[in-house]
Amino acid sequence: MAVEIRFRRPAEHEQLLTLLTGKDGPFRANYEALLFAAALGRRKERRVEFEKSGEPIRYALIENRPYGDVLIDLIAAAEVPDDAKILGDDRLADRLKIFEDYANGGLHYLQGEINARGSRDLVAIVSSLVLDALTPAVDQDDDPVKDMLDALEW
Repeated sequence: MAVEIRFRRPAEHEQLLTLLTGKDGPFRANYEALLFAAALGRRKERRVEFEKSGEPIRYALIENRPYGDVLIDLIAAAEVPDDAKILGDDRLADRLKIFEDYANGGLHYLQGEINARGSRDLVAIVSSLVLDALTPAVDQDDDPVKDMLDALEW
């Protein structure tokens, strides 16, 4: 009998996950909220370990989806770029641990955003975070026109 692979969700964020997946929430399922939170945690460089977990989620829910297991692999590869073996079949537990920690960090960050904004409109907050991630950061010292002109040989 094969063992079913599961990943953990942080118990301290059960209420937030319930809000994120509720009727007015931006996600339909906990695994979707955790995928977003892990990407957010990685982007914000917030990897937070946890001990106490809620009901584990079946890995099969995200496996072979266009974004699920690939996101977990990408986060792990970015975390340990000098260890190509992290993507091996025998290292799935390591990849899931990295994913869980970043998801927890992302949930911490998201809870902070909710607290700071004083808003419960999670769709608006998540949308704002997505737009922020998609908007390229412009360095104050960067002037692309000046850089191009400087590169020209007169």
